[in-house]
Amino acid sequence: MSERRSDGEAGLESGDGDDAGTGGGDGAKPELEIPADLLAGHPTTAYFWGHVAGSGDVSAGNHAVRSDAPRERRSREQLEVTTTDEKSAQVLAVIAGGDVERDTTSREYAHDASITRTEDEYTLVIDGNDDGDNGLFGRTSTLGLPVDSRGTYRFGAFSSHDRELLRGLLEGCGTICFKSSSDTVGISFVHDDRQLLEVVRELIDDCPVDAPTGDLAETSSGGYWFGIDDAAAPAFGTWLYENCEETGLFAPSRRRKLERSLEQADAYDWSDERLE
Repeated sequence: MSERRSDGEAGLESGDGDDAGTGGGDGAKPELEIPADLLAGHPTTAYFWGHVAGSGDVSAGNHAVRSDAPRERRSREQLEVTTTDEKSAQVLAVIAGGDVERDTTSREYAHDASITRTEDEYTLVIDGNDDGDNGLFGRTSTLGLPVDSRGTYRFGAFSSHDRELLRGLLEGCGTICFKSSSDTVGISFVHDDRQLLEVVRELIDDCPVDAPTGDLAETSSGGYWFGIDDAAAPAFGTWLYENCEETGLFAPSRRRKLERSLEQADAYDWSDERLE
């Protein structure tokens, strides 16, 4: 099942529109501040590129763009970013433009390939310029995006906005759960790119919350993952989503999952205290 909608139909606007912000009853509806340069250091761009790194893909796309040279055709670059939260997809569309496509997808669980889950996915599709002279966001190649010659993401421009960057990364390639085996909150990051996860671990190590991480390990589906230490996960998750309503840069479903997991963990802690 696929449904395409333009960013103008996404239900969010930058500026003075009535629907600006997250909507959906999750706090106020803040306006999104969007810098002219999507590579500039800003909370909005940090959140966007966190999502791109976590669940994005840059490809040649399905379109061929004719240049001025006779009979010559160039492939149009295309960026796709996938999320399971519709409001987050709408926010990303307001930030960068593009169309949002909705699909129902079944996929293997990263830690156990024998388990599958079916859920709605929302993919933001952004095409490069039609004239073929510039690629995505006016860059002549993907190296104009925040990646180096080896394809490793460079997040230095967003160092002052680590919370939004890490929030985008978590929503792009992270998981939040309640671990019934230990009555704690679990936060982990999963990706096929080992180098990206190493960068994420460094970002977490530099954040203001003490959040030790485990070593990288292989998943049963062929990727890699690491987790935040159980004792540090509640504080890290709380810091990550603190005051997020002020910017609108968050996935409401992820925040609700974190809040429910924290409530479950607190309930077990309270029960244990009564038994002592």
